[in-house]
Amino acid sequence: MSGAASALFLLDIKGRVLIWRDYRGDVSAVQAERFFTKLIEKEGDPQSQDPVVHDNGITYMFVQHNNVYLMAAARQNCNAASILLFLHRVVDVFKHYFEELEEESLRDNFVVVYELLDEIMDFGYPQFTEAKILSEFIKTDAYRMEVTQRPPMAVTNAVSWRSEGIVYKKNEVFLDVVESVNILVNSNGQIVRSDVVGALKMRTYLSGMPECKLGLNDRVLLEAQGRTAKGKAIDLDDIKFHQCVRLARFENDRTISFIPPDGAFDLMTYRLSTEIERHSRSRIEIMVKSRSQYKERSTASNVEIELPVPVDATNPNIRTSMGSASYAPEKDALVWKIKSFPGGKEYMLRAEFSLPSIRSDEEPPERKAPIRVKFEIPYFTVSGIQVRYLKIIEKSGYQALPWVRYITVAGEYELRLIS
Repeated sequence: MSGAASALFLLDIKGRVLIWRDYRGDVSAVQAERFFTKLIEKEGDPQSQDPVVHDNGITYMFVQHNNVYLMAAARQNCNAASILLFLHRVVDVFKHYFEELEEESLRDNFVVVYELLDEIMDFGYPQFTEAKILSEFIKTDAYRMEVTQRPPMAVTNAVSWRSEGIVYKKNEVFLDVVESVNILVNSNGQIVRSDVVGALKMRTYLSGMPECKLGLNDRVLLEAQGRTAKGKAIDLDDIKFHQCVRLARFENDRTISFIPPDGAFDLMTYRLSTEIERHSRSRIEIMVKSRSQYKERSTASNVEIELPVPVDATNPNIRTSMGSASYAPEKDALVWKIKSFPGGKEYMLRAEFSLPSIRSDEEPPERKAPIRVKFEIPYFTVSGIQVRYLKIIEKSGYQALPWVRYITVAGEYELRLIS
């Protein structure tokens, strides 16, 4: 087992200790001052983004959230990545309790903070950071708790993210496959960046302790089984699972098997690099052709194209073959909105603006903003990921209804007009 953290400090933006918890007795509050001194020294250093600082045999690992630093100090050789992940989970716990983590919320709830610090780490080892379960026995009105109150079984169970005894009249599972498309095109029409960030978002309303199995059109799995996909098989990469997924099982046979938490959670996130196909001074005229390259059975909704125009443009005259367009002077842009954009269609926009006839010779060259595109395509994924099956098995034998939905949205989708 890797080394443990010695203490956990919560500091304000000036490095003053708000709350700290000593877990091993081998550090003191002075360590917080030394940490902040080293942090100030790092400012201006290209490596200043490194969340790990070393000083006199002590390792400081920290994250900043709003006006609060969360810092763990360790004398032992501990796993820094594990501690940093733990600190991010601590942020999530505090946000669950106080809506937002900031100096004021810590000062107003210091009693609850100390109770949480006692539960989430034991003798320097991270223990329990599932906010939903913690909130079952650590209340915000902690002074009302009875001394005889016992912690929920989930704290001592192997399945720490789910309580026992959950009952629903109607057992249902909702799975949303959400993908965000990111693309950056330079002024020469070359794609600088192109990737897809996806997430499998689940909402489970299931009784008991159900066992779920999820199958995807994963190329590695299908090849191992000697099978071929009816449609497109994908290469899953850069995957991050929720802690409920049995990682050993996935590594062995690519099966996604899990006992889900109750309610909403992200089962899996992934990123895929992909090639997105692209086919080829008194007034200013703009002509834009917008063409959908996806299949006809898919339809994008709430499409919004933001076109930059000169800051001194006036008297807009706009015509569109579909949707509506309006001049937004506060953005120095022309905004074209298309409520419904079916696949295989092409729409056009033409616009004319008047420009001042007289200009200053000292006027700096105009900086052109990129064209920005927003859209949403339900029942469609760019990567081609597909849920082949979703099985729910529970010892009581009830029947559950699984619902699967796909959606693609625009992430950072920009087309530059000038280098």
